[in-house]
Formats: sequence, C-alpha cells, structure tokens
Amino acid sequence: MKKSLLALAAMGAFAGAAQAQSSVTVYGIIDMGYVGSSQRLATPSAVNKTQVGGFTNGAESTNRLGFRGTEDLGGGARAFFTVEMAFGPNNTNLFDTSTTSAQNRQSFVGLGKKGLGQFAIGNQYTPIHIAVGQTSANGQNNIMGDIIYPSNTVSNYQTTTPANTVSAPSNNNGSSAGYTVRAANMLKIESETVAGFKGTAFYVANGNDSDQSGTTGGKNDRNGWGVGLNYAWQKLLVTANYQSFTANQNGLTATPTIYGTNAQTGTNINDNQFYGGVTYDFGILKAYAQYINRKATSELNANQYVKRTAQQIGVKANFTSTIEAWASAGNGKYQAFGTDAPTANIVAYQLGSNYWLSKRTNLYAIFGATGTSNVSGATNAAYNGTNYALGVRHTF
Repeated sequence: MKKSLLALAAMGAFAGAAQAQSSVTVYGIIDMGYVGSSQRLATPSAVNKTQVGGFTNGAESTNRLGFRGTEDLGGGARAFFTVEMAFGPNNTNLFDTSTTSAQNRQSFVGLGKKGLGQFAIGNQYTPIHIAVGQTSANGQNNIMGDIIYPSNTVSNYQTTTPANTVSAPSNNNGSSAGYTVRAANMLKIESETVAGFKGTAFYVANGNDSDQSGTTGGKNDRNGWGVGLNYAWQKLLVTANYQSFTANQNGLTATPTIYGTNAQTGTNINDNQFYGGVTYDFGILKAYAQYINRKATSELNANQYVKRTAQQIGVKANFTSTIEAWASAGNGKYQAFGTDAPTANIVAYQLGSNYWLSKRTNLYAIFGATGTSNVSGATNAAYNGTNYALGVRHTF
C-alpha cells in the first residue's frame, strides 16, 4: 500500500513539473519557384520597359522561421511568446542582415486568462493586417494584383533594391502602400469571443516623444493606437478596424518622393488607416468584399497630405479536396497635395490556384496585374505591371 501511494505521489510530482514547463513549437515556411515580371512606365519623354524572370523565393508566402511557446500557469492563466523571422533561401547567407532576409516579423511575449482574453508586448501584426488575412481571397501573397495588400515580386526581389525593377513614384500599388503591417513597441489586447464578437486594441509607444527645434517645429513622436472588432455568425464574418500612427512609421509616410517635388516628409505625420471587410462561405464558393482608406497628413500643415482609397471583391472555390482557385479585382484612387491636387486612378486583379499534395505541401500558379493612370496635375506618368509565379511551398 505504501509503495502504491509513493508511486502515485511521484507520478503527480512529475505531472506537475511537466505542466509548469513551456511547450515550444518550431514552425516555418519554405517557398521556392519561378517568378516573372513585366513593368512599363510611360513618362512624357520616354517609355521605360522592364522584364525579369528567374527562380526565386517567397512568391506565395514570405519564407520564415519561428518559435512559439505557451506555459500553463494554472487557474486558466497562461504565458506565451512568439519569435519569427524572415529569411532568404536564395541568399548566400541565409540570415544576411544587409538585406531584408533577416527581418524581424514578430517578437512578443504575453499573458492570457481563459474567459477574459490576453495581452502581448513586442513587435506584432496590426489588427488591420490580421483582418485583411481573414477577409482576402488572395491570402496576402507577394504577387501583384491585390489592391488592398499590394506587392511586387520579381526574380531578384530578395535584394534590398532590385537593379532590374522599375521604380516609379506613380506606381501607387507598390509594397507598403496599403496599410501598416506591423509595429514594434506595441501593447496589444485581445478579448475572448462573446456572442460572436471579438475586440482588439493596441497602443504603440517607443519613448521618442520630443519637441523639434529650428524651423520644422512640431513633435517627432512615433506612437500609435488602434481598435478592431470582428463579428462571426455561422458562415458570415464582418470586420471593422481603425489605426493611427504618428511620425515616420512606414509605407506612405516613409519616402519624400511622392509626386516629384510635392514631397511628403517622413516626420511630423499623422497616418490614419481604416479597413472593413466581409466574407461569406457558401460551401464550394467563398465570397469576399474589402474596403480600405488611408490618409497621411502633415501635423504642421493640414493641406499637405497623401490619400489612398481602394475596394476589392474576390472569390475562392474548392473544386476538389486538393484543388482550390481564387480570383479578385479592385480599383481605387490615389491623391496628394500640390498644384491641382494630383490624382491617379489605380486598378488591380489577380488569378491563382493551389494544388495540395498534402496538408503541408502545395504547388501554386499565380498571375496578377496592376496599373496606375496618368496622374492629373503632375508630370508623373502611367504605370502598368504584370507578375506571375509557379512554385512549391512547404509549411512545417
């Protein structure tokens, strides 16, 4: 009897120790294939064309390596963390810090409580980026043709500045034009789902809130905040999200080359972003509708701004248990301050398909196109580009 009691006590001690330890998972994506791109920029004096093609990486998904873990703290509480980085399989040095291949995609730690929700601090995705992923037919791939999540993958895209790519101020579907994807120094709070509703809120504070001297004036603070709300009912999902950043975050506010000399500087900026999306699952077919509005305004002069709005619809169909396909199309408008308020119409569409060899491995084919009209009231010209990819992706 005593031996049985001792054995039970030992088993209980081991179980308690195992429960207290973290459960760590290693995960990632390796995506390789052939990518081609054709781009045309028509200026008043010349027409510049660029065509590139070759084997590269990350067309459907950015290559990544991550670690995530959780620890049961008891009483329904838990601690968790994520560390995730992008890497370049085509690069000589897999994690070459001189390129974007070693980008810190996510790094955060947090606490959660069953029935209440969770909070995390660190470099994290914004609520808009997560909401776009939930309501996009394209799955946030890296090929042209998505007007909400604009990207452009070419054969040598893993370098910081591809030498053979058209770099045009009038290509207003360029990467990072849509919204802020992630932010460091973020506190994010997420609620549990109650009656179909789930809320998210975040605050960004990097401790750089100082008055500027000289002629510029204003504050060079780099803070931000945002809120999001999802509602899910059976096969319906509706999401609405708003976020605001100050100073030089990224995307629209990061470069002073928008529309030539009418430059929007990278400091003293208020960058406001709204996203709304709806998706409904009909079974074999899933439908999507998206809308985004982004406006970056100078805190020193409200008449200096850059604004981009766009809407997109899409569908995704599962023809068999192994074959799925999607299609999307969208349009919008880009406008900046300056003489005659320079404006341009933007369009994009994309077609794609996945063939699943297993739950973790698939072949893909994607084609996308994007265009920017002649810019009224400015000397910038029309831009048109196409992008396609054939590849294989493995997740682990």
